[in-house]
Amino acid sequence: MKTDPRTEPSSEPASRRKPAQAFNVPLDAHLHTDLSPDSRVPMELYAAQAFERGIPEIALTDHLDFLPGAPAYEYADYPTRERKIRELQERWAGKVRIRFGVELTYETRFEPEIRKHLASHRYDYVLGTCHAMWDGPYTREHVAAFAAGKTLKEAVAPYFAEVLGAIRSGMFDTIGHLDQCKLWLNDWFKPADFAAIPEAYEPLLVALVESGSALEVNSSGLRHRTGETYPGPWVVRRFRELGGQRVTTGSDSHLPDCFAFGLEEAYEIVAAAGFDRVSLERAVERGDLMLPERFRRPG
Repeated sequence: MKTDPRTEPSSEPASRRKPAQAFNVPLDAHLHTDLSPDSRVPMELYAAQAFERGIPEIALTDHLDFLPGAPAYEYADYPTRERKIRELQERWAGKVRIRFGVELTYETRFEPEIRKHLASHRYDYVLGTCHAMWDGPYTREHVAAFAAGKTLKEAVAPYFAEVLGAIRSGMFDTIGHLDQCKLWLNDWFKPADFAAIPEAYEPLLVALVESGSALEVNSSGLRHRTGETYPGPWVVRRFRELGGQRVTTGSDSHLPDCFAFGLEEAYEIVAAAGFDRVSLERAVERGDLMLPERFRRPG
């Protein structure tokens, strides 16, 4: 098992360090394999990378869409996904803990179908997210016309409304990439503009605290042009101030070299906000997901 000088207490601050694939963190809870339409990574490779990098637990969260015609609509059937991941769990038992997860695209119009699916299909971990669906305003074909002449609050309103619906549904262990609309709106609004509208985030964070679901610190933004996590550090801090108890981290990897990418920075954000551990399953407290010592803050 390799070690990395980035994991030592003397590592330079994240503000001066180029993000990279992390070593020796407790968990990467957002990974896509070749059972997602936008990834070709064999799940065995993630298990091997986790073992090599000293990451004891991973969650495989392949996409599932409910909009007919969407890329992950009926892309991989549940029995196949479950069989392959359960077999992987057996092969890596005692080396890496592998969780059978799913990333469900939440849309208010499909909430009954999502609820029915979850009632009849068992997962170890359920991640709820919102995406730029082909018939929505944030696709490449639509976003310029949609954003033209709008304030940022107006531009984020449809996305944040769906995120709020996902939170209030109570169906998810975690709400993922809370403000990924930063990426799609990046030509018109920068992360600093989002930080200037905290009132737009407040209903989401209050609802998330009340729901008991976890907030994901998604590190994929560190490899995108946005240059910051989804959500940014100030949002994670505010979530904690409001009474948030549960947070998790995920690289949202779709490529081999994106596994655990930016997680060192994500865990630093978690620690700076006042959390001493990450979470996975909803309403399950686990002492084995404590932050490593290098992230601990005095007092």
